[in-house]
Amino acid sequence: MNPVWTPPQQPESFVFDTDSEAEISIVLGKYPAERKASAVMPLLYIAQRQMGRQTGSAWVPLPAMDEIARRLEMAAIRVYEVASFYTMYNTRPVGRYHLQVCTTTPCWLRGSDDVVSACQKATGISQFGQTSEDGLFTLTEVECLGACANAPILQVDDDFYEDMDGPSTEKLIAALRAGERPPPGPVVDRKVSAPQGGRKTLLAADSAAGSQ
Repeated sequence: MNPVWTPPQQPESFVFDTDSEAEISIVLGKYPAERKASAVMPLLYIAQRQMGRQTGSAWVPLPAMDEIARRLEMAAIRVYEVASFYTMYNTRPVGRYHLQVCTTTPCWLRGSDDVVSACQKATGISQFGQTSEDGLFTLTEVECLGACANAPILQVDDDFYEDMDGPSTEKLIAALRAGERPPPGPVVDRKVSAPQGGRKTLLAADSAAGSQ
């Protein structure tokens, strides 16, 4: 049986801090004044990052959405609609580290089941949507993250960890638990999304010129 959903505890108010105001000024400068509602998505993200800085949980509470609606002079329901539609916005508190596992076909074929199992083993989480008892990790299942060439993908907050398997996932979570933040990217011998082990064709620098 799934646990009964309960609404998250909302803060009484929300005010953008100095760092966020600096970001908002840059964002609003990109839009004509009469089109400033177009800034709703970046402002939601700015609010989410601020909550992460201030509370250790990167999410967007309702008072933040209301403040964004006020700043952009738009109906609050329009902000709620955007925040609830896109999975990049967390509308309830998450752990200090948000583990987002892609389980769509390319990642599944490359072993995302092992990544999910490793996340559960290392955090004590039994199913998607839960947060570990220590409050450090929330595990979420996500759709295609658009990095299929480097599957399976484990996104931690905003960072992609690529070519993951069970052991590398457990190692990453252990590092995060220790307060370390390993550099994102492939965990195997490849550069970005180039073939593992290096180039397979055009190995000589002058090969193209020599064929002419």
